[in-house]
Amino acid sequence: MDGELLVERLLEYAKLNLHLDERDVIYMRNVLLAKFDLPAAYEGKAETEDIKEMDIPDKLNAEITEYALEKGLTEEAEAERYCAGIWGMLTPLPSKINEEFYRLKNEQGGQAACDYLYGISVKNGYIQKTAIARNLKWEYPDGKNTLEITVNLSKPEKNNKDIAKLLTQPQSVKYPMCALCKENEGFEGSGNHPPRQNIRTVKMTLGGEKWFMQYSPYAYYDEHCIAISENHTPMRSDATTVAKLMDFVDILPNYSIGSNAALPIVGGSILNHEHFQGGKHRMPMHRAGIRAAFSSSEFPQLKIGILDWYNSGIRIEGKDREAVAAFAARVIEEWKKFSCPECEILAETDNVPHNACSPICVKEGDKYIFTVLLRNNRTNEQYPDGIFHVHPEHLNIKSEGIGLIEAMGLFILPGRLKRQLDAIENILCGAVPYERDKIAAKENDLYVHRFMIEKLVAEGLSKTKEDAHKRVETFVGKTCAAILDNTAVFKRNEAGEKGFRAFMSKLNLSEV
Repeated sequence: MDGELLVERLLEYAKLNLHLDERDVIYMRNVLLAKFDLPAAYEGKAETEDIKEMDIPDKLNAEITEYALEKGLTEEAEAERYCAGIWGMLTPLPSKINEEFYRLKNEQGGQAACDYLYGISVKNGYIQKTAIARNLKWEYPDGKNTLEITVNLSKPEKNNKDIAKLLTQPQSVKYPMCALCKENEGFEGSGNHPPRQNIRTVKMTLGGEKWFMQYSPYAYYDEHCIAISENHTPMRSDATTVAKLMDFVDILPNYSIGSNAALPIVGGSILNHEHFQGGKHRMPMHRAGIRAAFSSSEFPQLKIGILDWYNSGIRIEGKDREAVAAFAARVIEEWKKFSCPECEILAETDNVPHNACSPICVKEGDKYIFTVLLRNNRTNEQYPDGIFHVHPEHLNIKSEGIGLIEAMGLFILPGRLKRQLDAIENILCGAVPYERDKIAAKENDLYVHRFMIEKLVAEGLSKTKEDAHKRVETFVGKTCAAILDNTAVFKRNEAGEKGFRAFMSKLNLSEV
């Protein structure tokens, strides 16, 4: 690989995609020459015509890696970090990003500003668009609602015990303290910490506190963003959370935003740093209707109801921000102390809290739509992983806690399923014989799916692989719907309906 030519190709890409100013080209050329250990620049006209067709840096990444390995500038295991360093140099500084983001927001609106930051995050390789495109995606229509399902090939699968440990384990690495801390911006990375030289964030004030927004490298959905506190403090859910979420949609009304619950099992994968997740995508839950409407004499201007959704949620709508915020905060605080033994709901045991909320906010015009999903993380002998967690019969599909995104109807399933579901389809269409005893061996890759396979085979074999594929997708879809039912603190039965009304009564509501 010609290093001098590679420098020119990178400069051309940066001018076209990363806003490299012509006045900075000579400076940046010299920076790259030093990084590549080159004594002089390319002589003559460089071949860069193909750069005009590029809007992602994959090909250039391959060229950087090839050159760096050839010259001994990095090792294969460190190639990703080396490439991130190059793109970090070519990406505008955080101050410039913030200036342009807010200029666009003020002049053209929130979506134009987000387009700018998202575009840079894709074009400098922080959001790995090619890898994300390989994820499996489909929809599962289920009566009034439709679930969205993805098999994510880049996200590692975690379990509840690993996630819970993060709250109490001592920090072995103090800088940055975690993957969300503000100090990640520009961080080179280490053996157990991903490189972040090419990440860029924008500052914002939420609830009177310093926060910032960035995009997720996993990009579970359209413009998946994360709003993060500048302080390394644990997740929480209270009136201040409500104010922060509403401030966010006031700043970027083109995005929705929500917070994971602040307890293990029902919370997200990172509980030790306060953050929210949002983006352009409207989740299936946002399209759900109201199955029981209520009124408040104290807040007559609000529309309040029980969400017609799998898990237990309360939706609040209104143009009066103060009223929406006050009632949402009341829901959160009342839920923390609500118990209903008939529904297995205990607010706490031995001073350990069990109730938590996932609050979610969107804005339509001048109307706020605030949803509070009610969660509880109790365990018992029958369900040691969580009474309102994924039940054992569904763990082959999803073993992690059901956090904010799944609770809203978009399932992020582990990458292992791509391989395993394809193998199941081969059995269903007869391409591979069904060997029950072989699958029943614990070391078999399909062992966790043995009951699923047995059930599908009992229904008959498929004539084609395509039919087997549809059957498997439908089975997974039904499982995801059942998992959301598992997470409902108030079930769709007599005890659940009575319990839900009892809680609404605690909020001084009357059913319409």
